[in-house]
Amino acid sequence: MNKILIIDDEEKLRSLLARLIKLEGFTVTETGSLKSAHKAIEKEEPDVILCDVKLPDGNGVDFTREVKTKNPIIEIILLTAYGNITDGIQAMKNGAFDYIIKGDDNDKVIPLLNKAVEKVELQKKIARLEDLVGKKYSFESIIGYSKALTDAFSLAKKVAPTDATVLLLGETGTGKEVFAQAIHNASTRAGKSFLAINCSALSKELLESEIFGHKAGAFTGATKDKMGLIEEANSGTLFLDEIGEMHLDLQSKLLRVLETGEFIKVGDTKSIKVNVRIIAATNRDLQEEIKEHMFREDLFYRLNVFAITLPPLRERKEDIPLLVNYFVSLFASKTNKNLKGVSPEVNKLLQHHYWKGNIRELKNVIERAVILESTEYITRGSLPFDIQGILSNDQATSFDLASMEKQHIHKVLLLANGNKTETARLLNIGLTTLYRKIEEYGIK
Repeated sequence: MNKILIIDDEEKLRSLLARLIKLEGFTVTETGSLKSAHKAIEKEEPDVILCDVKLPDGNGVDFTREVKTKNPIIEIILLTAYGNITDGIQAMKNGAFDYIIKGDDNDKVIPLLNKAVEKVELQKKIARLEDLVGKKYSFESIIGYSKALTDAFSLAKKVAPTDATVLLLGETGTGKEVFAQAIHNASTRAGKSFLAINCSALSKELLESEIFGHKAGAFTGATKDKMGLIEEANSGTLFLDEIGEMHLDLQSKLLRVLETGEFIKVGDTKSIKVNVRIIAATNRDLQEEIKEHMFREDLFYRLNVFAITLPPLRERKEDIPLLVNYFVSLFASKTNKNLKGVSPEVNKLLQHHYWKGNIRELKNVIERAVILESTEYITRGSLPFDIQGILSNDQATSFDLASMEKQHIHKVLLLANGNKTETARLLNIGLTTLYRKIEEYGIK
């Protein structure tokens, strides 16, 4: 139930307002002075305040600024016996939700209260979501206790509060973007934008436009000015994933940003000043790339101010059970299944797998297993064949590999209700490959 605080030294009017508002289902607290109002705010934590402008111990317009500074989510509606344009303008500048005249605007009070409460509820929801996002991408959300991970974790926590450029190194799927977001959220830029782009996903021209923006007419199809990610991330953080894939021409433009804090849009001649933190990541050996003239040495030293190497999953096997339990819980919840975990045999198989795709591969394997499993614990049969290992002698005499593959594809097709795109995703193969195997095995 939403809480309303009424501040007015006219007791009769205050009591009348309180009765009307209570009839609408709100909880109401009354007070006749600003001094007691401050105490009521601390104790009751109201959502909306109805406040008279003229009070014995102060002015409602100034009070609005004080409250909004400390409690920005609280909405304040000011009441006055005499309309004053100057007061009204200042009240809105100070953050008042509205400014109404007693008597003349009485019929507006309840509708205004409802609108103010809607705004408060929306602000609370946004705050909760921001809190959840912050927790999701905080250092505390990173799962594992292995020495290799905690060493990387310790370095990231040390560099986070600074503005230093960070270079995250490691194989694909080791969680470089999660680390980048955690560094951003633990920095002084946490309330600002965190934007990310994969440098390997776009052509040179598209990547240049995405990062630096362009002016209208810069190229065919550029019908209006476009703001690039560098500019959008101003005061925040820009994460450049797979930086080793960036074209040399773009590397020189990025170098200028790091050296001067300035860049030029595609098709423009005017420099734009920005204050942006760069976090870059790569799975390549940039020093080898430098030798092959594929990466600028000067850019490497600018990016390599603070390098952190994230360990592959095979070097932190003690973390695998924790990650497995987390993913089982996550996907069981999404699929409404009552799964308690994995069998001891599966746990052993998962810990002995090489995990070339690292955490990303493990996540996909568990998602697939959760979909396939029909018992309380994930069993060996729900794992991909390469993780199940060599077939037992009994299985080998009963099935050849082609027969088992056909059976498995058929089972996944049934689970996906015949959706071939989803089947290909679950099997982690291309759609063309799936169609070829369906035709080869005569699956219907």
